[in-house]
Amino acid sequence: MISSLLSQLSAQSIRYREVLHRLYVAHYSGIQAPSDGILTECLKDMLLIPNEAPVYIFMDAIDECSNNSGTPSSREQILGLVEELVNLRLPNLRLCVTSRPETDIRVVLEPLSSFRISLHDQTGQKEDIAYYIRSSVHLDRRMRRWRGEDKELVIQTLTERADGGSGSHCSLIPVAHVPLI
Repeated sequence: MISSLLSQLSAQSIRYREVLHRLYVAHYSGIQAPSDGILTECLKDMLLIPNEAPVYIFMDAIDECSNNSGTPSSREQILGLVEELVNLRLPNLRLCVTSRPETDIRVVLEPLSSFRISLHDQTGQKEDIAYYIRSSVHLDRRMRRWRGEDKELVIQTLTERADGGSGSHCSLIPVAHVPLI
């Protein structure tokens, strides 16, 4: 993810590109791969450049990152990056982080977020899920041969369970407590 952010930012500004070029040169013109920590420092260096346009970073579905025990998991690394970026308190940085409200994620994000939206109880979301499930059941070749009542049972069960308390939340984190647009 950090490599992607660096690449995207470097395409937006000559000064960002210069920061990335210094990283490239420092690692023997790309022969040596930089560590995640060095990539993070490069990202911070870019974000610390004054007088650049606001940077909006959207991190979607953090809960889908692996959360293996032992060494820091991908999820822990992403959450750590979010914390580091917030702690920089940069006036030109805006973060939007989406995730299901899993405990480890909430523990990190709730103290950081100034604005939180729960998408779990939205009627439109429930209708979209029901429509998708109904369409999938009726279009699936294998299910076409099923009895109507069996199809309806599948649709009803999946629709009810899709709303089983694991809805997404969006945390908007204005890093310098500047109002979001």
